[in-house]
Amino acid sequence: MREGSLSAAARSLNVSQPTTRRHIESLEQSLGQKLFIRTPSGLIPTETAQVLLPHVVEMAAAAEAFVRAASADIGSAKGTVRIATSELLGVEILPQRLEPLRLHYPDLLLELSLSSKIEGLPGLEADIAIRTLRPKALPVSAQRAGYCEVGLYATEDYLTRYGIPHSIGALALHALIGPDRKLHDIEVFCKQGMDFAPHQYRLRTDSHLAQLAAIRNGLGIGACHEPIARQSGLVRVLAQEFSYPLEFWVVMHEDLRNIPEVRVVFDHLLNTLRQYLAE
Repeated sequence: MREGSLSAAARSLNVSQPTTRRHIESLEQSLGQKLFIRTPSGLIPTETAQVLLPHVVEMAAAAEAFVRAASADIGSAKGTVRIATSELLGVEILPQRLEPLRLHYPDLLLELSLSSKIEGLPGLEADIAIRTLRPKALPVSAQRAGYCEVGLYATEDYLTRYGIPHSIGALALHALIGPDRKLHDIEVFCKQGMDFAPHQYRLRTDSHLAQLAAIRNGLGIGACHEPIARQSGLVRVLAQEFSYPLEFWVVMHEDLRNIPEVRVVFDHLLNTLRQYLAE
């Protein structure tokens, strides 16, 4: 289901395509259910396959955790740990805070999976996730790192040139930077009393990293994490009118909590995020 075709699945599993097909046919025969419909363009999962997918994902995670635990040196931290987080955190926050891991655990390899998704461990494609919502669907170990305040910011030069808005309504006279099609972000803006009229936004993008770059370069007023804004020398406006807390959670699957390298990275991320958010 993840790869979309027998040939792609076979390459991913490092087995032949006929072997993959035989395994699927054997499983279908055992279940008495069709799992895929074969088409010229690939495999289409049946409704039965969709229902079974969460259970198979859990089985795969448990099997991988078993292999990793069985092959690990007790007390050591080496191997690869994959971290899923947002573009903003992956570029602006994490890099300078991962150096201690490299120094203390030279055999530790890190992978960063960056996306704007807010789910916990989507498809279990990562060992650890940093998210702004606590996941509920999967059996995970989640710890709250803290929160930061999100406000409206601009450069000093921009505010000198165009003036400081003194009300939400006055933002209509300014160049705004905000979300494009991401409903969650649009809802946040609306709840803060901002009219999401597209013509009022000089730059719309769903990438928080792109929004930050635009604010830093003086293109207008936009939302930003308070610690990042402070480090960037940005000036806050309408602090009383526009403000909301953003929580941060460090999450890993329960089956991975006793894997040494995963535990080490999890604890480091939790501690370093707590320090960052407390600054």
